Amino acid sequence: MEFLKSSKRRSLVSELVYIALNVAFAVTILIVVLAVNSPLPAFALVLLSKWRILAVRPRYWFVNIQTNLVDIIFSLSIVILLYSAGGAIGVQILLTALYIAWLLYVKPKSKRMFVAIQAGAAIFFGVTALMIVSYDWIASIVVLAMWLIGYSAARHVVSSYDEPHTSFYSLTWGFLFAELGWLGYHWTFAYTLPGAGDIKLSQIALIALAISFVSERAYQSYVKHGSIRSNDIIMPALLSGSVILILLTLFNTISTGAI
Repeated sequence: MEFLKSSKRRSLVSELVYIALNVAFAVTILIVVLAVNSPLPAFALVLLSKWRILAVRPRYWFVNIQTNLVDIIFSLSIVILLYSAGGAIGVQILLTALYIAWLLYVKPKSKRMFVAIQAGAAIFFGVTALMIVSYDWIASIVVLAMWLIGYSAARHVVSSYDEPHTSFYSLTWGFLFAELGWLGYHWTFAYTLPGAGDIKLSQIALIALAISFVSERAYQSYVKHGSIRSNDIIMPALLSGSVILILLTLFNTISTGAI
């Protein structure tokens, strides 16, 4: 009994230390962004925190990098949003709290629902952050970055199933995102968020998330039933289609600002 009690105490202490370290890391990212007029040091901290990816034999590096791409994309996107929200301390604190929730609750989960949420978060925040910073980049870099976001999100979801064609599906979805990136580079709308500094909500981010949501529901239906059942995707398709239609008709005629 004493051994069991001791084990429980060690487990509790380990859990508290884990929580404290993650909270401290997120707060440190915020402090660095506030203290330095550049997101680069915070980028470096995020990448250094992934040192375990390379703490194995080199032959496993590529696999580990692919496995952690969604987390890396989300983390770097949070840094960009924190930097873009300069002067809006309330928004920066909210983003830091969101990052803490990601580190403590969302990221460690391996159930398919949470895997889908992780991929969706990487898509939404990744594309939003990319469109904020890429207004003066060359098109090929934006297209490549969008391909990476689409590829990593698709691979993250499909890998949670016993899917023999993971690479094919991931590469295909990456290609679709590359097309969206090319479109978004040349023609996009962004919605200014009151009191959020220079953060703008990209229309392409919302469209990419909506399309990905329907595709994930369709893929899950196919895996479960051997075919895509209309009952499984009709509501997601109607919701996503309505959002896209509203964005492309109503909100394209409103002066929302451009990235």
